[in-house]
Amino acid sequence: MTHVTIVASPDAMPANLAKPPVAVGDFIWTDEAACAAMAAELAQAMQPGLLAGESAYIELHGTLGAGKTTFTRHLLRALGVQGRIKSPSYAVVEPHDAPGMAIHHFDFYRFNDPQEWEDAGFRDLFAAPGLKLAEWPEKAAGLLPRADLQIHIQPPPQPDQGEQRTVRVEAFSPAGQQALMALQAPGALSAPPAAAPAGAQAHG
Repeated sequence: MTHVTIVASPDAMPANLAKPPVAVGDFIWTDEAACAAMAAELAQAMQPGLLAGESAYIELHGTLGAGKTTFTRHLLRALGVQGRIKSPSYAVVEPHDAPGMAIHHFDFYRFNDPQEWEDAGFRDLFAAPGLKLAEWPEKAAGLLPRADLQIHIQPPPQPDQGEQRTVRVEAFSPAGQQALMALQAPGALSAPPAAAPAGAQAHG
């Protein structure tokens, strides 16, 4: 059965020594079904807080084609988003409706004008309740708030090595740490994965 492998991790291996994560978890996706299973577990962990009106911000890091958009689509499906899930590649942000919560999916791949941050109302969106997900957040460095979770997706070195991905999840807040602990709980990722959502992967 396809599953996510949890790799033993040190307490923290910060990329930025000034602001290290409070917790780190390493995982392996053997295929897209494992990606979907992890997205479903994360949705289950975060849903109560989002339904209560809390705010959550997740950053997705990885090279072109690493699987950022694919993971986002699985997460949105697990949170109850219906219909076609479009990539925000050209619009920078795509809003989604899910029962009881607001979701905004950002893709900063083509973001190059800091003034757009203010003009488009992104500051207000990040300050509002609901879930915010950002691909290519490094393109908007200095404007974004501190993430609750950073998900770093690393594909294999060679394209012919299959769908396996090495995934590091870093938590930077109590809410992020709680979500990471849910992913690391014994048996958390052993449930049958959800079906893959329709739609072609963009540059995520």
